[in-house]
Amino acid sequence: MSQLLRLATAGSVDDGKSTLVGRLLYDTKSVLADTLEAVHRASADRGMSTPDLSLLVDGLRSEREQGITIDVAYRYFATPKRSFVLADTPGHVQYTRNTVTGASTAQLGVLLVDARNGVVEQTRRHAAVLALLGVPRVVLAVNKIDLVDYDEPTFTRISKEFSAHATSLGYSEDAVLSIPVSALVGDNVVDRSARTPWYEGPTLLRHLEEVPVHADAEDSPFRFPVQYVIRPRTAEHPDYRGYAGQIAAGGVSVGDEVVVLPSGIRSTVTGIDTPHGPRSSAGSGESVTLLLANEVDISRGDLIATATAPPRVVDEFEATLCWLGDKPLRPGARVLVKHGTRTVQALVTELNSRFDEQKLSSVDAPDSLSLNDIGRVVLRSAEPLPIDDYTDSRRTGAFLVIDPADGSTLAGGLVGAPLPVLDATDATGEQEDLVSPGP
Repeated sequence: MSQLLRLATAGSVDDGKSTLVGRLLYDTKSVLADTLEAVHRASADRGMSTPDLSLLVDGLRSEREQGITIDVAYRYFATPKRSFVLADTPGHVQYTRNTVTGASTAQLGVLLVDARNGVVEQTRRHAAVLALLGVPRVVLAVNKIDLVDYDEPTFTRISKEFSAHATSLGYSEDAVLSIPVSALVGDNVVDRSARTPWYEGPTLLRHLEEVPVHADAEDSPFRFPVQYVIRPRTAEHPDYRGYAGQIAAGGVSVGDEVVVLPSGIRSTVTGIDTPHGPRSSAGSGESVTLLLANEVDISRGDLIATATAPPRVVDEFEATLCWLGDKPLRPGARVLVKHGTRTVQALVTELNSRFDEQKLSSVDAPDSLSLNDIGRVVLRSAEPLPIDDYTDSRRTGAFLVIDPADGSTLAGGLVGAPLPVLDATDATGEQEDLVSPGP
C-alpha cells in the first residue's frame, strides 16, 4: 500500500468543504499552535463560541472576507499510517477550472453534499469531472447530517442517488463510498459518532488511511520530458552532456535502451546523475540528469522514452477538453498546445461532441464549447508530438491549451480520453444516450 495519498475535495457552494478539511487538520493535530491561535481570535471577533475551522483552509484574504473558496488550497498532513496531499477546490461554477486543476493529480475525490439538499447540479458536474480525469475512487461525504437530525432514510436516499449517478459515469460499486458526517461538530470525520449508530462503515479518516491507491505513473512505461540540456564545458567536464528533467512516468536504469522523440533516434542510458550523486536507477517523480551513450541532438521539449514501449508520434489527434476560457471555442481556432515541456502551435479542426454532465448524454457536432463545457475535439499541431492516451498515462496523456495572444490557459486536454458513460439508466430511471466509457 502506498504511503502517500493525493486527494481532492469538491462539491457545491456552502456544502462545507473548507470546514471538513479544517476538521481533518484540527482533529489530526496537523495545525501549528500560532495558526490555531489566530483562528480562535478571528472566530471570536466574529462572535463565534467555537473556532471556525474553515479559516484553516481559506487562506486568501478575499476568500476569508467573502466566506467562499476561490483558489485551490493545498494542505499536507499525516497520520502514523499514511501521508496526505489534499487539494480543497472551489464550489462555485465559475471556478470549475480550479476544480479541474486540483483533481488532475488526485487518487481519490471527496465530494460533499449538504444533507438538506442532497445531490445537486454542481455535484453531478464535479462527479463527471472526476470521472473524466480518471480519479479512480470517490467518497460522498453527506455533510451537515446533524441538521437533519441524523436521519438514516435521508442519508440512504442521497447515497443511493449518488451511487446510481457514479455507476453511470463508469465507477464500479466498490470504488464509491458514502459517509454521513458533520464537519462542524466532527461526526464520523476522524472519530466515530454515537449519533449515527445505524452507520456501520468507516470514518472518513479511517477510509483515507486504508483505501488502496494505485500510482499509475510508477507502472507506466518510462517517459522523460527534457527540460534543460547541461553542457558545462569546463576543464573538469569537457565532454559532459546531460539531459535534465523530471521523470513523468515509469522508471529508468543504467543500461536501458531509450528513444528520443520526435526524432526517433535511439541510444542507451550510461548514467543517472542526481543532486545527491550518481544513481543506478530512478523512478517517477524524481528529478535527474540522464547521460546517453552517443551524442544526440536533444533540446528542451524532446521526450526520452523506453525503446520497448514508446508513445506514438502524431500531428493530429482527438482529445477531450475541459474548456476554461471565457470566450467560446469554435472550429478553426488557432491555439498553443503545451505537452510536457514542449509547446507547439495547433489548430482546432473539429468539434465532435459536447458532454451534458446533467443528463449524461452526448450532443454531437456542437457549434462551440463555452466556459466549463466538456467536449471532444480534433487538434492538428504544427509539429509532431509524442503522446500517450490519457487512460494509459495521466502525465503524458494530458496537455494544456493556451491562448497565443496573452498566454492564458484556455483548456485542460486529455488525449483520446473518452467522455463519461451512462450504462443503462440514470438515477431517475430514464434511458439516456450512450457515450464512450469512463474510468
